[in-house]
Amino acid sequence: MKDKIKKIFLFNLGVVLLLCAVLYVSFFAALHWITRHGEEVQIPDVRGRSVDQAITQLKAMHFEVFVDSTYEPSIKPFTVLKQVPDTGSLVKQGRTVFLTVNMLMPPYIPMPSLVNLSFRSAVMLLHNNKLLLGDTTYKPDIAAGAVLEQHYKGAIITAGEMIAQGSRISLVIGDGLGNTEFNVPNVVSMNVEEAMTVLSQYSLIPVIVAYDQLSVITDTLAAIVVDQEPRELNQAGAANRIKEGDFINIKISQNPNSQEIHKDNTNQQ
Repeated sequence: MKDKIKKIFLFNLGVVLLLCAVLYVSFFAALHWITRHGEEVQIPDVRGRSVDQAITQLKAMHFEVFVDSTYEPSIKPFTVLKQVPDTGSLVKQGRTVFLTVNMLMPPYIPMPSLVNLSFRSAVMLLHNNKLLLGDTTYKPDIAAGAVLEQHYKGAIITAGEMIAQGSRISLVIGDGLGNTEFNVPNVVSMNVEEAMTVLSQYSLIPVIVAYDQLSVITDTLAAIVVDQEPRELNQAGAANRIKEGDFINIKISQNPNSQEIHKDNTNQQ
């Protein structure tokens, strides 16, 4: 009886051990199949392609695809800008590839403040905010190389105004005083409004004073320029020279007679 029980026990133990061995082998065989061990493929380069083309190619290679978006003004809409994993990476099929795609419509951002920055710093800030540099003009100013004004579509745009990324911003830059020298313009006999128009074309700064203490000015713009300093010519008859951004004194009288107007517009400079 004891021998019989012993034989049954040993038989059952053998069956259990065999079953465990079969399950062990089956588990690791299934694990190998589930994880596709050794079945790695190389990620293709889909950057620069349209998002539809990229998705079609990746799906055909049995990858999942997740799409996000950003905006680059110099790139066509719906173009793939970035991919993760990167080109050439070896990954298993079924993994997710993350694509960053260029938006169709640019987002709006607050206009940054560029005034008083150096030209180089302003360009970097424009780039960081995905704005484009438009026209660059120069204006006489003591702040040489600094941004004096920021313009959008021909008008000054202030910091904080909402503007679309990809917009072109034009800059007015100070070129320092005295970089351009030219002959002194003659504004004697003009009214003040005409004289200021002429002087502004040369970027000169007028200092307006009454001709004498007895002069009464009732309408400044209509008053007549009777003298200026510096004058057009020096005592030798040669042209006096002046620089952009310089001051020019103009003396005015409301209703001068012909003797009060300095026809001989010469002085020693």
